[in-house]
Amino acid sequence: MRRLLAILLPGLLLLTACGGGEPAAQEPTSQSAGETAKLDSIKLTDNGDKKAPGVEFDKPLDVTETTVKVVTEGDGEVVKENQIVNISIIAFNGTDGSTLEDTFPSDPEPLELNEELKTGSPIIYGAFVGAKVGSYLALAVPGQAAAEGTEGAQAKPTQLLVVKVLSVKDAPKSLDGPAGDPVSPPAGLPTVKDNDKGVPEINVDGVAAPTALIAQDLIKGTGPEVKETDTLTVNYVGVALDGGKVFDSSFDRGEKATFPLTGVIKGWTQGLTGKTVGSRVLLVIPKDLAYGDEGQGDAKGDLVFVVDILGIK
Repeated sequence: MRRLLAILLPGLLLLTACGGGEPAAQEPTSQSAGETAKLDSIKLTDNGDKKAPGVEFDKPLDVTETTVKVVTEGDGEVVKENQIVNISIIAFNGTDGSTLEDTFPSDPEPLELNEELKTGSPIIYGAFVGAKVGSYLALAVPGQAAAEGTEGAQAKPTQLLVVKVLSVKDAPKSLDGPAGDPVSPPAGLPTVKDNDKGVPEINVDGVAAPTALIAQDLIKGTGPEVKETDTLTVNYVGVALDGGKVFDSSFDRGEKATFPLTGVIKGWTQGLTGKTVGSRVLLVIPKDLAYGDEGQGDAKGDLVFVVDILGIK
């Protein structure tokens, strides 16, 4: 998934029968898109789930738009909205056919078919929803011309990704709020109190600058432990230690945030690894583990966050 999303999501609904005597909703169908005729030459030789298939295609392969189609249909269950597909990928240089990456020998990577993917990359979403477990999907990503005026810059060829749908499962539901046992933090840390809307407010008056990362449980959750490689669903609010101004809040946006723990600032990665689902965690993060001396917008200097860990994906 990391490669697939890095290429296709620029940086950075389970179907049921109708009631009342109406006929059942039809199963979704995987949707091809783009210059699909250019993928007609692909021939696959299946080598099981832990070894990449043999792949042949006419070269050079060059597309001008993201193109996807099912090359071989599996005979497993149909993938539906709001599920998680486990996939393996082999990627090729479309010009010479050389292998760029092969994830088949590794553990399958999960891809959640949620509204975020549907909005951010509807072509990918439409290809997976309706596909069957065991299917091979071909995905061609347009190349890029070399940037003008950039010394040493090289053009990037079309890339061909062949993706195998290995399994599917329903996405786990996240908590609505922290759930666990309250913890009394030591003195000297920012204080946290919920306002009348249930949103945590952080008071940094008199708090000294941190000399190291502080990750203090305010509520100790009883759920599974967070690993550094996990994707988390959270609610959070962040303030600058200097002045206590809120610079970001998922509470204010009215929606939970979901992200891979390896894709955020080091203070989050280090501070939330080892915590448990259901926890509310106070993070006091030195600037070198946040956005450095320059900062990012109002997120400057040492930062303070309250993070509710609501789910792992």
